Amino acid sequence: MFRVRGLVLFDFGGTLDADGSRWSVRFHAAYRAAGGKQSFAAFDRAFRESDRALERLAGIERLGFRAMVDAQTALLLPRLSDGAALPGRSIADQFHSTTCTIVRRNEELLALLHKSYHLGVVSNFTGNLELCLQELGVMRYFSVVADSGRVGIAKPDPRLFQHALSWPGLVSKPAWMVGDNFESDIRPAAALGLSTAWLAPRAEKSREKDLPTVRLTTLSDLARVLDS
Repeated sequence: MFRVRGLVLFDFGGTLDADGSRWSVRFHAAYRAAGGKQSFAAFDRAFRESDRALERLAGIERLGFRAMVDAQTALLLPRLSDGAALPGRSIADQFHSTTCTIVRRNEELLALLHKSYHLGVVSNFTGNLELCLQELGVMRYFSVVADSGRVGIAKPDPRLFQHALSWPGLVSKPAWMVGDNFESDIRPAAALGLSTAWLAPRAEKSREKDLPTVRLTTLSDLARVLDS
């Protein structure tokens, strides 16, 4: 029986499924690869609209990861001036494939940390995060999943973090929060006394002195940080 060394909480989108790259950035790359012409700024506006529509989609809480990607693609393309002429299946395939590749790589880290830490996810999501994690093959590593769509509270509200930290049976001290969004992940977690690991490109500057605790450019680097 191993001795639990503490708790490590992760964001999902942009963290567990990418090295600090948002869904909108990765969807835009898939859109451009399929022949789309809009700039990222214009695309991002449409993507945000599709995000809000996805949250309201009937039955979203029952969708697994691939079905959710397909649903987002279907909501996104009509909001783009050239979307009707593009192969939605190809866009969804590329986003899904690249995401699964990163998740499979990160599973090695989760399996390693799971031997010594309780692990959890704290994410702004749509009520189906556990189903997505199960489909992606990593749910078994997590002791708690705080999905804003189920809890009814969204980051940066500290209560979503507290929901995870107070989960029965967890060794929650010391605790880390690992995320790609400084305002939603790093700042509120630090205010609660958690150590923070910010997953972001080196060129991106911290918004606050002495935050985060550490910088990561790839999630795989976290194992080295926790062992130091």
